[in-house]
Amino acid sequence: QVQLAEYGGGSVQAGGSLRLSCERSGPYVLTYCMGWVRQAPGKEREVVAHIDSDGTIRYLDSVKGRFTISQDNTKKFLYLEMSTLKPEDTAKYYCVTAGDCGWLLLPLHSYSGQGTQVIVSS
Repeated sequence: QVQLAEYGGGSVQAGGSLRLSCERSGPYVLTYCMGWVRQAPGKEREVVAHIDSDGTIRYLDSVKGRFTISQDNTKKFLYLEMSTLKPEDTAKYYCVTAGDCGWLLLPLHSYSGQGTQVIVSS
C-alpha cells in the first residue's frame, strides 16, 4: 500500500508563507497523478493543485499565483509552496496520489496521507 506523509503545516499570519512536503513510501504502485487536497471545517474537500506524469500542472483558481506545486526527480517527494496566505486557506492539507487526476477526491481510487493542518490568522 502506498504511504504518504505530509510535513510543514503550521500557523501563520495572513500574508505569510508555508512550504508543505510529502514523502511517498511503500511498495511501488503506478500512479499518474499527485496532488494536494484540502478540507476546511464544514466544507468539502477540494483539489488545490496537482501534477500528472507528464508534468502538467493545474491549480485551483483561488490559489493561482500564490501556490506552487513541485515534485523531485524521483517522484518520491511532492511539495507545495504557499505564499500570500489568506485566512480562507485555513484547512487540513492532504497529499494524494491516484491513477488519474480526476480521481484525487475519490477515496476508493486514491491514496492519501493523514494531512497537515494549516491555520492562517488575519
